[in-house]
Amino acid sequence: MLNKILKDAKSIAIGGHVRPDGDCVGSCVGLYQYIKDNYNDKKAEIYLEKFPESFKCLKGTSDIRHEIPADVKYDLFICLDCADKERLGFSGALFETAERTYCIDHHISNGGFAQEDYIVPDASSTSELVYNLLEDDKISLDTATALYLGIAHDTGVFQYSCASPSTFRAAAKLLEKGVDAPKLIQDTYYEKTYAQNQILGRALLESILFMDKACIASYVTKKTMDFYGVDVRDLEGIVSQLRVTKGVEVAIFMYEVDTNVYKVSLRSRERIDVSKIARYFGGGGHRKAAGLTMAGTYYDVINNLSEQIEAQMQDPRGR
Repeated sequence: MLNKILKDAKSIAIGGHVRPDGDCVGSCVGLYQYIKDNYNDKKAEIYLEKFPESFKCLKGTSDIRHEIPADVKYDLFICLDCADKERLGFSGALFETAERTYCIDHHISNGGFAQEDYIVPDASSTSELVYNLLEDDKISLDTATALYLGIAHDTGVFQYSCASPSTFRAAAKLLEKGVDAPKLIQDTYYEKTYAQNQILGRALLESILFMDKACIASYVTKKTMDFYGVDVRDLEGIVSQLRVTKGVEVAIFMYEVDTNVYKVSLRSRERIDVSKIARYFGGGGHRKAAGLTMAGTYYDVINNLSEQIEAQMQDPRGR
């Protein structure tokens, strides 16, 4: 399948969404390493925003570009783990000028913005979809490690319902390549810096329960982030920690990106489809994990989200 995608392309740009997470980085690096290992006649390059330091354990991350060189144009732009063109951020300029575009994604909100698409909303991760395109006997340890990281991160280390039997089969095949899963998961998923633990503690301490304790929410301001010396990459995992609160159906975490402008992350357990809520406010994502950006005070954002959450809770069909 990958041979068909890469056909006639000598130069290939690989890009993913803004604020790259484990699946975004893992799928991009995994595909990049596979092309580098198996296609000597093709040149591939990755364009991503800066990402968590822990992901730099992956071979190939040192090659990632954070800026676009002057007068560069590619035969093919492969967009990974990104639901719309705007979410590509700075690499969107390369998407626009590429001779051909292809998107591999698992977001239900992806309407198909590339010339060709491989979109499977039920898939655990984009990394699993990339694995499906590759020939198993040509997957190196470096490629396997990157893809395993992506799958592990987007499934919450295989605890989320999106982890299907096919996900475990893919993970098992990647492990057979020699991936050191315990170390990889510990170093990139569980381990936190002291500052990350501090900001997590602050967010948990100041969280609030509402809607008869069915929802939990917390936020951090730019001032608070500056005080602890953290940036947005250090906030990874806070919303997931809020979600495991007993009795909670929806978790909301937001951080200030500008004065009274918040980036909002939503997580749910079963009943609520947070992707619908996110799309209502111009965002997107999955049924149980979604995000958006909203202007207003913290309480304005909570009130607006509450209306949409309540509407679904009151619908006996859970819509």
